[in-house]
Amino acid sequence: MSATTVAIAYDFDGTLAPGNMQEHRFLPKLKIDAVEFWKRSTELAKDQQGDPILTYMHRMIEGARYAGLPMRRDDWVAHGRDLPLFPGVETWFSRINAAASARGIAMQHYVISSGLREMIDGTSIRPNLDAVFASGFLYDGSGVAVGAAVAVNYTTKTQYLFRINKGALDLSDNDAVNAYKAPEDRPVPFPNMIFIGDGDTDIPSFRTVKELGGHSIAVFPPDDETRAAKGAALIREKRVHCAVLADYTEGAELERRVLAVLDLVAARAIVSGPLAGTLASEQGSPT
Repeated sequence: MSATTVAIAYDFDGTLAPGNMQEHRFLPKLKIDAVEFWKRSTELAKDQQGDPILTYMHRMIEGARYAGLPMRRDDWVAHGRDLPLFPGVETWFSRINAAASARGIAMQHYVISSGLREMIDGTSIRPNLDAVFASGFLYDGSGVAVGAAVAVNYTTKTQYLFRINKGALDLSDNDAVNAYKAPEDRPVPFPNMIFIGDGDTDIPSFRTVKELGGHSIAVFPPDDETRAAKGAALIREKRVHCAVLADYTEGAELERRVLAVLDLVAARAIVSGPLAGTLASEQGSPT
């Protein structure tokens, strides 16, 4: 199983979807300017010497409370509905799964994001994902969000790569992710892993996957010279294998890159499989 299972882990904001998820439906409901929201969140983190992920989540709860918006889980999920996605994302998963199946590969898809898992759960692509590892709220006995249950930042993202690697997907089980498991017994070896992200918060994940034998891809939106330059810098710094447009349509460069990785994994499975041992034995036998 491990030789023929490939997992793609995606960041969300700026990777699968343009911008930040809070800016499309949630902040307009509060009538709060996005620039001002992020500025206030960053200032709070600086003043309190806190994690910016925790402070933006606090600002969201605080803003919703003052505006009288309901804050149950289903309400947050609703804010994720109809989020815009990059071109081709809607059909990406079925195409990649079909291509993998044709190569004898089982595909898994995960999101690892500093955004909100509740809002990602509301998107149209959620059924295509094996799991979502993202920041999420803590709820009181009445089902109302009162604080942060999980905050995923740039360094903690790598934890979830190892959870995928080891098959330790239950966040409440820290023993499983920390327990020793021989590389050959891990469901998704790192050489069979692809990480797709867009920026600075993905750098530890880019490097972890790349240095452990997997494939790291940076994406950037069209007509964004700053992001394109960042992608070029990531290549120079050897943090990613390539930087391409966030274009998930059929035949685009991103798809070609991923299909090339699938070809590599399929070929590696053949070379290292039982047939390889048989061929080696025959080649070494006397004639």
